[in-house]
This record gives sequence, structure tokens and C-alpha cells, in this order.
Amino acid sequence: MTADRFVDAWYAIHTKSRFENVVTDGLKKKNLEVFLPKIRVRSRRRDRKMMIWAPLFPGYVFVRTNLNPYQQIEVLKTTGVVRFIGNLDGPISVPDADVDSLKIMVSSEEPVATGTRFKKGDRVMVISGPFAGVIGTFSRYRGKERVIVNIDALGQFAAVDVLEDEVEKLPSILS
Repeated sequence: MTADRFVDAWYAIHTKSRFENVVTDGLKKKNLEVFLPKIRVRSRRRDRKMMIWAPLFPGYVFVRTNLNPYQQIEVLKTTGVVRFIGNLDGPISVPDADVDSLKIMVSSEEPVATGTRFKKGDRVMVISGPFAGVIGTFSRYRGKERVIVNIDALGQFAAVDVLEDEVEKLPSILS
């Protein structure tokens, strides 16, 4: 092992679904520097529309560590941690400049969009609005908070333009 292997760097950690806060708290209790980028988004609950704090990257947390074997095991033993993000050679560090940029982005009051909620071809269902109940295929993003959903019928398709918040991705078993 080389000496430069044990230099502090940021690493991305994959967490269990909706365990980002649990992982963040657990790593802080172990005196590790941790960063969970959060943004204000409109709640997707059907019964209310309010602004909530949500992870910018659901299922991921950043931790600063030197990856010595003790610290690596301590991170992996934290409740909710699934694995470090990396390849066959091990975890891959995230450049400090990238984490610093994320910190600046989430500290501002301006909206931050990730654009990864839907991918072309995803099966989706409109959950509210005039097209509620329609099942179709996500086509593309169109302007601010708008999406195009294609509906196949009789070998032809029709497309509707709906608010992004009115659409949910269907689980793969239902699509």
C-alpha cells in the first residue's frame, strides 16, 4: 500500500432508500465529516402541497475520510450504509471542488434541478390534474416543470403536456 492512499478525500456512499439522514447522523456521531446536500422541493404527497427539504441525490451521502481500514469498516458498519461508490479497484474519491460546488449550490435560495427523475422510455402514471390515471411513456422535459408523456393506443400515440409533479414513475414490475 502506498502512503498517499491514506489522504483525506470525499467519497460518495450509497444508502438504503430514505436513510440519508440516519447515515448522516450516524457518521457525525463517529466524528467523521459528512455532507448531505439538500434542497427545498414541493412535497409530492397527494393530500397537500408544501415545501420540504429533500436530498439532492436520493440514496447518496458524501463522507470525508482517509479510507484507512479502521475508518472504512466504521463507515460501512453505520446503520443504513450500503456501500462506497467505486469500481473493482475500490472506492473512487470525489474531487473537493465538486463537493465545494455542491455546497455553494445548496446554500443559495435559487432552485436546483437535477433532471434525473425520469429517463426517456420510463413507464409513468399521471397522478393528479385533468389527466389523472393516464399511464404512458415519458418522452422528454419541456420547459420549466413540464414533461411530455406519450400514450400508446391502437398502434398510434397521443402526447400530453403535464406538470412534472403530477407524474410518478411506475415500478418496473407494473410497467
